[in-house]
Amino acid sequence: MFANRIQSMGTSIFTLMSKLAIKHNAINLGQGFPDFDGPSWIFNEAFKAMTEGKNQYAPMPGILTLRKRIASNYKNYYDMDIDSENGVCITAGATEALFVTISAYINPGDEVILFEPAYDAYPADVLLAGGIPKYVTLRKPDFGFDFNDLDNALTSKTKAIIINNPHNPTGKVYTRGELEEISKFAIKNNLIVISDEVYEFLTYDDAIHIPIASLPGMYDITITISSTGKTFSLTGWKIGYAVGKPELIDAIKKIHQWTTFAVNTPGQHAMAYAITKLDEYLPDFKKMYLGKRNLMLKLLEDSTFVAHTPLGSYFIMVDIPKAIKDEDLAMRLVKDYQVATVPTQGFYGKSREGETMLRLCFAKTDETIIQGIENLKKYV
Repeated sequence: MFANRIQSMGTSIFTLMSKLAIKHNAINLGQGFPDFDGPSWIFNEAFKAMTEGKNQYAPMPGILTLRKRIASNYKNYYDMDIDSENGVCITAGATEALFVTISAYINPGDEVILFEPAYDAYPADVLLAGGIPKYVTLRKPDFGFDFNDLDNALTSKTKAIIINNPHNPTGKVYTRGELEEISKFAIKNNLIVISDEVYEFLTYDDAIHIPIASLPGMYDITITISSTGKTFSLTGWKIGYAVGKPELIDAIKKIHQWTTFAVNTPGQHAMAYAITKLDEYLPDFKKMYLGKRNLMLKLLEDSTFVAHTPLGSYFIMVDIPKAIKDEDLAMRLVKDYQVATVPTQGFYGKSREGETMLRLCFAKTDETIIQGIENLKKYV
């Protein structure tokens, strides 16, 4: 009775590990969301919007105030000119933005290049659209890639390329040189670029986030996706967005209008206000996450697990002992040591490198991080 397109769809590893964390009363260092709230002043703005009667359907592409402030944000931080009227679409989180974008551009049989390890929504959305994922591997220890692999992944059926920067799960931040090579490749081969940049404000050390759409020639072929939920630690509000050339965004709206149609109105008003506070908010936000990253790295130093230092996002990839595979170890850790992690082979479609690593999330209170790593260290 099921549609053919969902026959290969399993349960997300995040859902599975969080369920097991609850079952075994484990510390959850797996699923990627904070175990603390975002700023309370954003709550006040949402409540204010409710009391002012802003509780009915918002306009299909999002309230204009939020779209204008997102466009202003791109100008302020990246010197990019975005059409707030026609070049921004507010979605139910970045998750919906990814789905509607891929649905709008991928036909059955089209091939889409993904950099693996790839966030598991990417291949799922491609498959649901009838497309075919093709993989270029980001290899340890720095998660760089061979530019020849891009050429080898290209066929006459290639339609698009998906990039995630900063990258989940590795914490990689693409260099300008890497982005320029990807840009040349996309322009030369007439590809659509879908750039997931939800962790754009979470970079560390000397890493700098560069939107690929800001590079020469890329605005015309790139849809950029981001999320206020990640920026303000309110992932449950599900307020994301896609930005780009109006003609590109128009195709996305055609799908968006028949899925969610509109995103929660009070939350949009609150996030429109929150964006005006970014300049004063971001320094403490980045300092907090840098401290959590460094805390987890320090605690891992005398463990069985070897960490790869992330330059972005709020995840750390760790190498595991060679005698056991990622999924087997993740199951043992959650059941016997009461700490939930994420096995990473599910992020790969070609390489087996994921079997050698686990992903840890440090978007947690310091107490959660400390207890979780203490539990992890019990495994020898």
